[in-house]
Amino acid sequence: MSSKWVWSFAIAMLWAGSASAQNFDRAAPGQDKVAESPWFAVHGQATVVVQGHDAFRSPYRGDQSLDPAARAAETADLTLYAGLKPWRGAEIWINPEIDQGFGLSNTLGVAGYVSGEAYKVGQSTPYLKLPRLFLRQTVDLGGERETVDSDLNVLGGARSSDRLVLTVGKFGVPDVFDTNTYAHDPRQDFLNWALIDTGTFDYAADAWGFTFGAAAEWYKGPWTLRAGWFDLSNVPNSTSADLKFQQYQWVGEAERRYQLDGRKGKLAVTAFDSHGRMARFEDAVAMARATGLPADVGPVRRMRERAGVSVNLEQSLAGELAAFARAGVADGAIEPYEFADIDRTLAVGVSEGGKAWGRADDRAAAALLVNGISGAHKTYLAAGGDGILVGDGRLPHAGAETVMEAWYSLAVAKGLHATLDYQFVSNPAYNRDRGPVSILGLRLHAQY
Repeated sequence: MSSKWVWSFAIAMLWAGSASAQNFDRAAPGQDKVAESPWFAVHGQATVVVQGHDAFRSPYRGDQSLDPAARAAETADLTLYAGLKPWRGAEIWINPEIDQGFGLSNTLGVAGYVSGEAYKVGQSTPYLKLPRLFLRQTVDLGGERETVDSDLNVLGGARSSDRLVLTVGKFGVPDVFDTNTYAHDPRQDFLNWALIDTGTFDYAADAWGFTFGAAAEWYKGPWTLRAGWFDLSNVPNSTSADLKFQQYQWVGEAERRYQLDGRKGKLAVTAFDSHGRMARFEDAVAMARATGLPADVGPVRRMRERAGVSVNLEQSLAGELAAFARAGVADGAIEPYEFADIDRTLAVGVSEGGKAWGRADDRAAAALLVNGISGAHKTYLAAGGDGILVGDGRLPHAGAETVMEAWYSLAVAKGLHATLDYQFVSNPAYNRDRGPVSILGLRLHAQY
């Protein structure tokens, strides 16, 4: 199957669906659109991302290094969002998806990886997967009524401000936790992994970023409390889940919404605790010294706990100008299990809508990200160890990995955006001997 044919068809399907969706959502004259709350909905999206970089300084490289030669890579995906309301307050959603392509260097070489549209697995030809299949139940608990617009995995209608929301099935942990209005969706805002999610949030997931589990959310006034239990992969960073739930993760979050001088803001604190077969870095290094082989976490994995905590802030400033920040720490003595080789992180950024320059549907944003690892983690990488994403074979001169990302999203037509993205990565994989590298990207995103 030709990938060009697939994605041409995807764009055409989205345009056709956009027209039908507009007709479906149109209320009769004088009719209250909120009261129509549909019992089913169908949406779709297609996204293509192309990234490339020039050659950069690299006196050496390892199996998981970013390729120092000039390179380009492409990813594409097509997703169907089909939902129905089986009874009051309930929604069942299924998201079949077709993916194709690879990230730069096969999604390796940078701890804060440069494309959230690139997975830890890839194929040169389109393949089908099922990221989400879940049930969401909302129980109204009183308070003011709120209008809910129809969206991806959201049926339109109304709900109470105070409510209980239960979600169970297969979905992404970041669908519920660590959300941020301005930095959370690689299809519409930032691309870097550690900007769309907190870099230290080692959330349970398969190699595509999804897992089985359940989450509960309690909304009361300006507060929301969340808790979840999720299945870890059978081994770290795997394509298969531990379906017996012998390896699992607890996640908790407290969110407080507020207004600062009349401008909306939100602060959330998220914590996780993973229970699974993980290695201590010092054990892997000790074995490497005894055998004379590169450090390897595989032989020294045992059942352990690994925890972390993060803070997530968003604040409206003026007009459509807003700021956001993320910061997190995780246990640096034990290997990360699923997400990224990051033990501490700090990200700050700004986002601005296009009304200020007469382009209401455009948006621009920029952010600075700094990632770090523990001393034990550095020693492990220096001993030739490989992590989830990084491993240069040696690390004689370690330093913080710093990323600057800026993008501009141009509204080409209703439901279609083209985004130009730029990332500057200093000390990729915490290695001061390699880089820096500039990465230019183009994203096309259609949605209805």
